[in-house]
Amino acid sequence: MEIKGILVSAIAPFENHIANGGEKLLGNASSIKRRPDGRVYVSGQMQRHVLFSAIDRLNLSDPDKRETFVSNGDGISNQIENDLRADMGGFMHPSKGDYSGRRTAPLSVTPAVAIDESEVGRDLLIRIQTNVKGEHAYSDGYIIRDEATEKEAKGEAEQKQALATKEFSQKDLMHMNFFLDISALSISKAFEYKNSFNIATKYFKHAKDAERKRRARLYLEATKLMNDYASQARNAVSGEPQQVLIVFDTVLSRKASRYFVAKEQEQKNILDELDARGVKYFTGDDTTDKSVYQAYKNALEFLAKEENTLFNPAGGDENVKTFQQAFGRE
Repeated sequence: MEIKGILVSAIAPFENHIANGGEKLLGNASSIKRRPDGRVYVSGQMQRHVLFSAIDRLNLSDPDKRETFVSNGDGISNQIENDLRADMGGFMHPSKGDYSGRRTAPLSVTPAVAIDESEVGRDLLIRIQTNVKGEHAYSDGYIIRDEATEKEAKGEAEQKQALATKEFSQKDLMHMNFFLDISALSISKAFEYKNSFNIATKYFKHAKDAERKRRARLYLEATKLMNDYASQARNAVSGEPQQVLIVFDTVLSRKASRYFVAKEQEQKNILDELDARGVKYFTGDDTTDKSVYQAYKNALEFLAKEENTLFNPAGGDENVKTFQQAFGRE
């Protein structure tokens, strides 16, 4: 099978979470992002952050990583041949020759949205300070003070309280989608112009076929390890799927991303359409005997098979060039 797109649609349970905070309310109240219909959501930007964090960890432990890395989101390089974020996440770059100046990301995501209306509560956070004098504060905890600080802490004790509130959502089933456009994975597209007319399109390949398939595997594995959400250090929010649909498509289509929010008849029609065009897909549901683990295991085995190839408009491995070689300045 020639794969042109890999779609992952998932449902993940979030509990007592503020996986993606919104604007501050009244100066000190942390809010949670909510749609007008009352359902909380996690922005696409946060979803991409969490996904690339998972890809980074997987890549670091991969024995075939070689010189590849995942650049920081604030400093994305243009080294598509080595930088997985530059390759899958896109970037802006000054125009050069036939290059348009912008790499559109092959990897796209949707915001994670609660399926039902959310029940949002609010925590009252209190920080009590005692033995305050001047600009310095000293707690009554188990602290060993030297003579100078002991003297400074003495005097007329003053008590201060710092109050803040923090919103949280009680329990949500979050629907999320990820899509990888294989035609652009490790491949750049350039337009050739003559007299202001586009007369041709060229493709540059930046990684060999084996490396492209490895990156597709990392992407797929990362979608089941979504964990680096907001406040992760204090609140272990997990976006690991409870239900999943993995689609290896023969065309660029995201229609199956509606599967988990569709009614029974629409779900049947979506799967019938996939079957009609020879698509391979895998489903998993941890609330049944058909687990998410098994769905990913089967999908990764399918991807690894030699007869299943990634669509490649740029030719064989002999055509591989670095980004600098393809678009660099003289």
